[in-house]
Amino acid sequence: MKKISLVLIGSLALLFASCDKFLDTMPDNRAEIDSEEKIKSLLTSAYPDHDYVMVAEMLCDDIDKFNNTNVSGQFFEQLWHWEDITESNNESPENIWSAFYTSISSANHALEAIEALVEENGGEWTTSLRQERAEALMCRAYCHFILVNIFSMNYNPATSGKDLGITYMEKPETSLAPVYSRGTVAEVYEKIERDINEAMPDISDSYYKVPKYHFNPKAAYAFAARFFLYYEKWEECVKYATMCLGASPKTMLRDYQKLAANSTSFAAAGNLYIAAEENTNLLLLTAYSTLGTTFGPYTTNKKFAHGNYVSENETAKAEQVWGGSTSYYVPMKSYSGTNRQYVIFWRLPYLFEYTDPVAGTGFSRSVYPAFTADECLLNRAEAYILMKDYDKALADMNLWVENCISKPTPLTIEAIQEFYSAIDYSYSDAEGLNSTQKKHLNPAFAIDEEGSVQESMLQCVLTMRRIETMPQGIRWFDVKRYGIEIVRRQMDAQGIPAELLDVLGKDDPRRAVQLPSRVISAGMTPNPRNK
Repeated sequence: MKKISLVLIGSLALLFASCDKFLDTMPDNRAEIDSEEKIKSLLTSAYPDHDYVMVAEMLCDDIDKFNNTNVSGQFFEQLWHWEDITESNNESPENIWSAFYTSISSANHALEAIEALVEENGGEWTTSLRQERAEALMCRAYCHFILVNIFSMNYNPATSGKDLGITYMEKPETSLAPVYSRGTVAEVYEKIERDINEAMPDISDSYYKVPKYHFNPKAAYAFAARFFLYYEKWEECVKYATMCLGASPKTMLRDYQKLAANSTSFAAAGNLYIAAEENTNLLLLTAYSTLGTTFGPYTTNKKFAHGNYVSENETAKAEQVWGGSTSYYVPMKSYSGTNRQYVIFWRLPYLFEYTDPVAGTGFSRSVYPAFTADECLLNRAEAYILMKDYDKALADMNLWVENCISKPTPLTIEAIQEFYSAIDYSYSDAEGLNSTQKKHLNPAFAIDEEGSVQESMLQCVLTMRRIETMPQGIRWFDVKRYGIEIVRRQMDAQGIPAELLDVLGKDDPRRAVQLPSRVISAGMTPNPRNK
C-alpha cells in the first residue's frame, strides 16, 4: 500500500503555496490504510468539522443590522454586507473550503484504499467494502454539493454550462504543485449525481455504532431529495423523499410537543433538538462553531440578528395562513434591552470543549442536523407544487402544520391563494424598507404568474421552509434558487428600519461567495464581481 505522509503533504503545500493546501490535505496520519477497519476509521474524517451554516445564515434575509454597541467584528460586517471576506474567523469561507476539501480528501483516500484491497483479493468485493465505498462516495458528493452552493451561482440549466463551479476532486492529489480547474456548475452537478447513484445501492447503517453520525440510508435519501430539488428534477426528488419518509411520514417528524414540554432552558432545548434518538434527525454533524451563542440567548454577535421587525412581518411572529405566532410548539423567545433585540427559536446548542479545564480554555462547538425528515417533507411538497400535483403537496404541507402548530388552521388551496394574493410584495415602498411574508420569485425555471395557485403555494412552502430550518442556512440556498431579491437594513434604537444600505439583485454575482484569498493567490479563478 502507498505510504501517506502528512509532513510531506503539508511541506509541499507551504513550499509551493498551491491549492493543494486547501484541496487535498490528508487529515489522517496512519502509515498504511490496509484493512477494512482502518478504512472505516478513516471515513470518520470524511465529515467536515467546520460548518457552512454561519456564513449561509448571515447572508440571507433573516438578519438585520442593529444600532447597538455589541460590535460583532469585521468578519461579520463583511459577511452581512456581502463583501469579499478578508478577515479570519473560525467559520470563514477559508475554513469552509479547507474543512470540506479535507473531508473530500479522506473520502478519496478511502476509495483508493478500497480499490487496492479489492485488487489484492483478486477482484472480490466484501459486503463491508461495498458499504464503505458507498459511504465515501456519498460524503464526497455531499461536500462538493455544499461547496458548489456556497462558492458558485445556483444551478440554472440556461447558464450553469458556463458558470464557474468548484474543483471536483475524484482522486488523491500526488503531483508536486497541482493546478486546478474550477469547471462549471453543470459539470459539478453531473458528478454529484453520478456519485449519489453509484453509492445508493450499497448504503447501509449495519456497521455504524451511531448511525446518525454517518450517511445511513435515510440520510442518503434525504440528501438525494434535496440535491434533485436543486437540480430541478422534481420526480427524482419525490422518489427519494418518499423513500426517506416511508409509509407513515408523521412518525418521522420531530416531536415538537415533547420538545416544548422539555425545553426548560436553552441548553435543554438544544440538546433535545440534536438528539440522535429523534427520528427526524437523519445526519448530525459536529463543528468548531459559535452557532450556539450567535443564534442563542446571548449578546454574542447580536449587532446582526433576526430581530422583532423581520419576525413580526415575515417569519416567526408574522400572521401566516396557518395561524399566529403563539401557536408554535417549538420554543421561540424574544429578547430586548441593551444589546438584546432579537427573536430566536431554541435549536442549535452551545457546547464547549475544554482543552485546559484548569485554565478554562478550549473551543466553542455545536452540533447541527445536516438533514431532517421535516425538511425532507417540505422538499417533497415543493417538488409536488412544481409538478402541479397540488393535492399531494397540500397533504404534506398540512402534515407539517399539524406537527408544529398547537392550534392549526387547516390549509386549503383556496385559502393559500387568497392569503398570498392579498399581500403586496415586500420592499415595495419608496425607501425599500418594508417587509411582508411574500417575496418576488424569480427562479430560472418556469412558474405560473403571480397570484396563481402554483405561485401562491410556492410562497407558502418557502415560508414553511424558512421557519423550519432557521437558523441553519437553508434559507440562503432558497434565496439563490428563487432569485429572491433581498435588502440590507440599518435598524434604529427601537429596532425599526431606518436606512436602506444595499440590495442584492436576483442575478447579483455576490450570490456566489468569493473564494478564499489564498486560493485565488495560488492561481484559481476568482468569482466575478460587478465593478
